[in-house]
Amino acid sequence: MTPHAYKSPQYAHGQNHAYGDFFNDPTAQIAFQVGGKATEAAGIYMEQNACGLPPAGALKRYFDVSNDYVLRKLSLVLFPWRHRTWSRAGSQRTGADGKTEGFFLPPRDDINSPDMYIPVMAFTTYILMSTLLSGISGTFKPEQLGYTASFAFTIVMLEIGIIKIGCYLLSITNESQLLDLVAYSGYKFAGIILTLAAGAMGPGWGAWAVGIYCFNANAFFLLRSLKYVLLPESAAGGNVSQKSRRTQFLFLYSYVVQLVLMWSLSTRF
Repeated sequence: MTPHAYKSPQYAHGQNHAYGDFFNDPTAQIAFQVGGKATEAAGIYMEQNACGLPPAGALKRYFDVSNDYVLRKLSLVLFPWRHRTWSRAGSQRTGADGKTEGFFLPPRDDINSPDMYIPVMAFTTYILMSTLLSGISGTFKPEQLGYTASFAFTIVMLEIGIIKIGCYLLSITNESQLLDLVAYSGYKFAGIILTLAAGAMGPGWGAWAVGIYCFNANAFFLLRSLKYVLLPESAAGGNVSQKSRRTQFLFLYSYVVQLVLMWSLSTRF
């Protein structure tokens, strides 16, 4: 099954119904523009260094969300401990040529589906909050907004590069779309925002406790969510040592890599 094969039934009857929750939000419109430019730049970069980019029109599907989905997904990202089913939901349809094809359900219909709404909003909020905290501390400079955005974007690109290289070295052919990886990378900003907010209330054990919790929640969320990418079902009966190496890489990415990246983003300001 390939994520880009999906076309929302609501979209077929009108874009406003499928995406009304998003486009009626002025702040979300700004975030959409920022996210569009970021993902476009990410696509250009990866096209120069890797193959298999999704179609440009696939970006819209990642914003096919509802208010209920956003609340439930944020709850899952921040409190993933009791969630049981992590595999993405799929369905089938018959094409015009009579062939049956499978596709993943969109975010609004599947809480396990990656979206771009939450990562883009969290990414934008992180930039604004970091700038605000710098202003409060008296260290704000006009160019800092651009520096912050560039630094955060570099972190995301570095992370995507790491997982892409890992997939290549481990011969993982069940590749996720580039935008899927961007989405999973962006979820960490929700926890970073809480960490920055806790730190703004005053240094101490409280801020450290929030930061440690958010890191572990994000790591556990990625460990479970990316299992279908790094440990596809086709590998279940394959080489045992290869599967073991994939499991180790997934653990290192979810915990060690995320620790370094989240620490860098949280302590920069």
